[in-house]
Amino acid sequence: MARQANTLFLEEWLRISSGSSSNTSADQSSSSSARAIIQAWAELRDCHQHQSFEPHHFQSLKILLDARTSLHVAEPQAKLLVSILSSTNLVIPLEAYPLLLRLLYIWVRKSFRPSSALIDSAVETLSHLLATEFGSKKSPEFFSEGVLLLGAFSSVPSVSESSKTVCLELLCRLLKDEYRLVSPFGGLIPDVLAGIGYALCSSVIVYYARTLNALLGIWGSEDGPPGSVSHGLMILHLVEWVMSSFIKSRSQDKLQIFSKETLDTSRKDHVPFAVVMAAAGVLRALNRSAPSQQGLQILSSLRISAENRIESVAQYFISKSRDYDNSGDDYATSLLLQCISLALARSGSVSSRPPLLLSLASALLTEIFPLRRLHARILESTHGSSGGLEPVKIKEHLSSVTFKEAGAISSVFCNQYISVDDENKMIVENMIWRFCQELYSGHRKVAFLLHGKADELLEDVEKIAESAFLMIVVFASAVTKQKLNSKFSTESQMEMSVLILVSFSCLEYFRRVRLSEYMDTIRGVVVSAQENETACVSFVESMPPYVDLTNPQEFQQKVDYIWFKDEVQTARILFYLRVIPTCIERLPGSVFSRVVAPTIYMGHPNGKVARASHSMFAAFISSGKDSNENERSLLKEQLVFYYMQRSLAGFPGITPFEGMASGVAALVRNLPAGSPATFYCIHSLVEKASKLCADIATQKPDMWKNWEGESEPCKKILELLLRLISLVDIQVLPDLMKKLAQLFVELPKEGQNVVLNELYAQVADSDDVTRKPTLISWLQSVSYLCSQSTSGSAPSKGIGGEGSSASLRDPSNQDGINARL
Repeated sequence: MARQANTLFLEEWLRISSGSSSNTSADQSSSSSARAIIQAWAELRDCHQHQSFEPHHFQSLKILLDARTSLHVAEPQAKLLVSILSSTNLVIPLEAYPLLLRLLYIWVRKSFRPSSALIDSAVETLSHLLATEFGSKKSPEFFSEGVLLLGAFSSVPSVSESSKTVCLELLCRLLKDEYRLVSPFGGLIPDVLAGIGYALCSSVIVYYARTLNALLGIWGSEDGPPGSVSHGLMILHLVEWVMSSFIKSRSQDKLQIFSKETLDTSRKDHVPFAVVMAAAGVLRALNRSAPSQQGLQILSSLRISAENRIESVAQYFISKSRDYDNSGDDYATSLLLQCISLALARSGSVSSRPPLLLSLASALLTEIFPLRRLHARILESTHGSSGGLEPVKIKEHLSSVTFKEAGAISSVFCNQYISVDDENKMIVENMIWRFCQELYSGHRKVAFLLHGKADELLEDVEKIAESAFLMIVVFASAVTKQKLNSKFSTESQMEMSVLILVSFSCLEYFRRVRLSEYMDTIRGVVVSAQENETACVSFVESMPPYVDLTNPQEFQQKVDYIWFKDEVQTARILFYLRVIPTCIERLPGSVFSRVVAPTIYMGHPNGKVARASHSMFAAFISSGKDSNENERSLLKEQLVFYYMQRSLAGFPGITPFEGMASGVAALVRNLPAGSPATFYCIHSLVEKASKLCADIATQKPDMWKNWEGESEPCKKILELLLRLISLVDIQVLPDLMKKLAQLFVELPKEGQNVVLNELYAQVADSDDVTRKPTLISWLQSVSYLCSQSTSGSAPSKGIGGEGSSASLRDPSNQDGINARL
């Protein structure tokens, strides 16, 4: 057997490989001084010489074991330990036996060529000790150390066959009769498994099958140790270690026995999770080995048998439950799913098989990302139910090996998906899309209930959800590569594109990092959907209705529900607002009016949502002609009145100026010439500018002196109005000039000078030969009017006030428009 630094002490390697090393005392060894070690050996020699075991002798044993990482036990010291154990006159306390056995274990593992005679003597002493003393001095530590030492003795090549036989017989008997001792003590399991691993590497193969049966069946025995993910990983890496040894030594007979007893035969006493992990250990060893040409055939057969064994266990799970995405609270099923997922993640490449794909999907959605279960328990706890959830359980899940390997498991899941048949692909796809919908619905309620009350718990739950988001994005990317191609019908591609977009909208809240697969997938499905009217309509109609957004039924009893503070919902609507403009050309006006228009500007304090709403309006106003041209044109005009009212009501404050400016520019460019809606837009802007300028005249009278450096709302509106001079159609331009002239006359002298300078520059730079003569004449008139006015000589009457032109009224029925919206 090849000696490797990391497997010199097999039990320590198992602890590290399973992620449980921090939970044991094995890693807490301290380096004792050489003097203390020498003194400890001297004390033990004194103990043997005087045939008296005192308390300080026990302390000497502890000093030696504290230094076990650097301790070397020489043959004379091993003889001393055997002599102490075999002495009939020494009364050794029960707690000292495991320490003495551990020192012998260190000797046999660290010695390059331990004495065969001394091992024979130690085996004889240990055999007598277990036969005469174990019954009265039975303890879990005594049992685990005995199994570990017996296994280590049996694996030494130079030991006699008779001594190996004695060791293996004792080990098998202990495992059969006394396994209950370690059931409550999980920290001792690595020592027992290491003893089994050493025994499997023994040259005596008579006990091979019995040892294997103990390894795979002890977990299902009456009062046996409860299985866990940690134990499963230990089995995996133990089998990997054993099989690597067999492959290197070309022990074809042992490989065949292992395959026959573990992989090719289904035994009722073999526990499923242990069988899966053992098969994964075989695959891992095969993937890490470089087989010779002679052994290629048996290794290939081993690989097929191992994969078939994992598949048969996965099929066992599938046959037990048809509800793949709900494992309930069955611990055995939960453990099996976690072990299947870890086994496939750690064993390397495994051929695609439907039971593996379905089991991985179930493991991801119920065990690795158990969000639906967590949401349900949190809500039960909040409503006073006894089925509440302890926050510590979520933290334990976050630190678990299964959750930490979620990325590797997700990768295997996607690889399995790529090569299975279409029927099973569809089953898994539906599981994932349904999970997205339920995650959105559940997390909205949980976030609403926990925010500000249990923020740490909410943060931990969202960490799991963020990881689930990454898994779903990677899966969706694989789906697009498989389904959005010429092999599938256009209808199938459209349906899949919509499903992915709707699912991503449900997960948008959890998108906390930039992910190239996310944007690439969205681009791919948008390109597929935007050319098809049915797909566009289907996606848009999946958006939650405006009534449900502002007054959701699930929160009707929560009088303090504030819709714009619902961050989960806000993120979803933002996703729609960003994606819908890409397919606006194919969206019928009736659908836009019914579904989108109510949310086109929600007065949302979230800047991203507000900006996206303005972009949505601009995209619709700029969109092409509907099949019913009059319907779309009428809707555009109606939306302008609603849009300007809501935009200016929230400015300054909620309404982002850049968004509103883009919307205004879109409507003046795209509405028909002379549209009443355009007149209304100009009138509304001038009224707003007049009010803002009047306010600023009293609050900041010096603003006009530093126009370039100011970003006041009135300056922004004035700049927008000046920009419209070159954008509005020729039928609207006279009214715009008239309103602006009235506004400029009301400004203080400093403001008039600033605005006129801006106008001079704009007209001078204009190359519009149609407008420029008119604008020059108008500018001269405005300049003259401003020079004749004396700021402050009379109270400003404002636009539409006495002495000015009458306010432009909405030429359509505003009440009727608002009712339709």
